[in-house]
Amino acid sequence: MKNHSKNPVFWISAIIITLFVIWGALFPKALETQASLIFGFTTSNFSWFYLLSVMFFIIFLLFLAFTKYGKIRLGNDDSRPDYPFFTWIGMLFSAGFGVGLVFWGIAEPLSHFFRPPLGETAQTPEAARLAMHYAFFHWGVHQWSVFALVGLAIAYFQFRKKENGLISTTFNPLIGEKGKTTLRQTIEILAVIATVMGVATSLGMGILQINGGMNFVFDVPKNATVQIIITVILLVLYLASSTTGLNKGIKYLSNLNLGLALLLMLFVLFLGPTAFILKTLTLGIGDYIQDFIAYSLRLTPYKGGTWVRDWTVFYWAWAIAWSPFVGSFVARVSRGRTIREFVVGVLIVPPLIAIIWIAVFGGSALHLDLFNGTDIAEAVDKDMTSALFKTFDYFPWTGLLSTLAILLIFTFLITSADSATFVLAMLTTKGSLNPGMFVKIIWGVLMAAISVVLIISSGLQGLQTASLLSALPFTVILIVMAISLFKALSKEKISKNKNPG
Repeated sequence: MKNHSKNPVFWISAIIITLFVIWGALFPKALETQASLIFGFTTSNFSWFYLLSVMFFIIFLLFLAFTKYGKIRLGNDDSRPDYPFFTWIGMLFSAGFGVGLVFWGIAEPLSHFFRPPLGETAQTPEAARLAMHYAFFHWGVHQWSVFALVGLAIAYFQFRKKENGLISTTFNPLIGEKGKTTLRQTIEILAVIATVMGVATSLGMGILQINGGMNFVFDVPKNATVQIIITVILLVLYLASSTTGLNKGIKYLSNLNLGLALLLMLFVLFLGPTAFILKTLTLGIGDYIQDFIAYSLRLTPYKGGTWVRDWTVFYWAWAIAWSPFVGSFVARVSRGRTIREFVVGVLIVPPLIAIIWIAVFGGSALHLDLFNGTDIAEAVDKDMTSALFKTFDYFPWTGLLSTLAILLIFTFLITSADSATFVLAMLTTKGSLNPGMFVKIIWGVLMAAISVVLIISSGLQGLQTASLLSALPFTVILIVMAISLFKALSKEKISKNKNPG
């Protein structure tokens, strides 16, 4: 208890989250209404701010990577990475995408195909191309630039400057190393709330998808009782995993995740329309590169509409809400890498895996609808949780693929929640790298409770909007974090002959 008994960050954060759970349980419609109002106000009036901020993060990170600062190690000059490359990427992939990519890998492109943006005619080859283009864009470099910024700042101060792993510590060059206690605690509380809400959203989406898959494959009912049972099983599993520590539970589960994901992806690639998938991937990457800047700053002030706000701005806000968790975890597993290696690895490899995933799964579903006359897009429009399993219904070995997918979602949820309990415990025990089990259990239970409350009260829409309530203030925090990091890096003495690693 001594790590948190006198720590107001733990108590204030836990009380706020507990009150949120009680509010959602007692007044679910009021919670849904208020969350939607706040989300609508912030995205309508500050969509420009989200787009410009994320574009700034990308430019800033590339500047650091490909100038003299790229040679600096996240640790001592003679340190080397703690984890092999494959394990490192597996951890990044599991923590950063989690179940989100499994959920949206088919659901997003099929949603755009059925209800296309920019006035395109629905369910046409042109709509299919645009759907893949936007799905690649939303799961590409932009999301990971947000995670990379937070991860780089924390890793630099934690491993090179030998500070604690708190978000507020990255502000030391601007506010000093001591004092400003209230400001520091406010930053940490915002980070904790953003993390809990973001991970609870991912848990909730995964629980809905597992229930949807079990209903589709095994005819298990889709209702609140089943969803609560799934939540309790997940809670027990991820708390059990968290007791084994970072180097055992999370490490092995991350490798299992990546292996399972690759196995499932190869199954679909070779059982599905392989040539079409590869052509879709190639064309989509070309479209992505060609329109990178235009899509990064696209808004529709002249003709109105909410599509960009509902999708692109939502994704950037979601990534920002997730960033304290993913950034803290990315930092934790990246000690010993150079800034250049870190930025290139984080900005290229996970986004590339995501793009390939969407090409394989989304491409297979689009091919079925375009050329085989299936109705996957229509089914997805009615129930997004069915997207993956509806697609597998047209594949050989449907039962095996669906069972593998449900297992993959389970392992993704366990690693995401396991990682999040560690990060939350660390943030609320003054940066301890070995937080106690009591704190982990508290945060594990609260995340599960929020997921259940949001699922029962307002479903997928409520999960999405609730996760973004802290996104706007945290965007300002990230901009200041970048300025602070650059101020610290500019004081580094960098040898021209130093091995860039």
